[in-house]
Amino acid sequence: MEIAVIIELKKIFEASANEQNGVEFWLARDLQELLGYSDWRNFLNAIDKSKITCTLVGEVILDHFVDITKMVKIGSGAERELEDIMLTRYACYLIAQNGDPKKERIAFAQSYFAIQTRKQELLEERILLNERLVAREKLAATETEMSKNIYERGVDAKGFANIRSKGDWALFGGLTTSNMKK
Repeated sequence: MEIAVIIELKKIFEASANEQNGVEFWLARDLQELLGYSDWRNFLNAIDKSKITCTLVGEVILDHFVDITKMVKIGSGAERELEDIMLTRYACYLIAQNGDPKKERIAFAQSYFAIQTRKQELLEERILLNERLVAREKLAATETEMSKNIYERGVDAKGFANIRSKGDWALFGGLTTSNMKK
């Protein structure tokens, strides 16, 4: 699938989002078309599998899949009721993961969500590393300030080593500086 098609499908997916009371949702019948399903019954199979997944991971189905009935015009200009389902982004993800991978659009969606998941994992790793670096820099600055204060008060090198070892012991769960060096 060409990158231009992938970008277009993503735009269509985002454009088909609805909002009610600040909650973003998609309608299953719109998603059905977007994912290349022509038959509602077949699409319901993917939805049913997704509901099972949702339950097995401890999510509440009604938080992500809400059955609704909407009125649609029929050929004569009259209206009739049509079943539909309001879906969260999470529900859309589950449906794509449980859909028929022989359908080109389902295969795209599965690949897209896998890539997005990996990007999120890498972003979270980078954030954790950055937080660790900031914490380390703060620790180094604090240790420098502490050393300065200790020496200004006339503590010798042996006393300083004792203080540092006690600090390491408290900070690292009972391991002294020499234990950590070993």
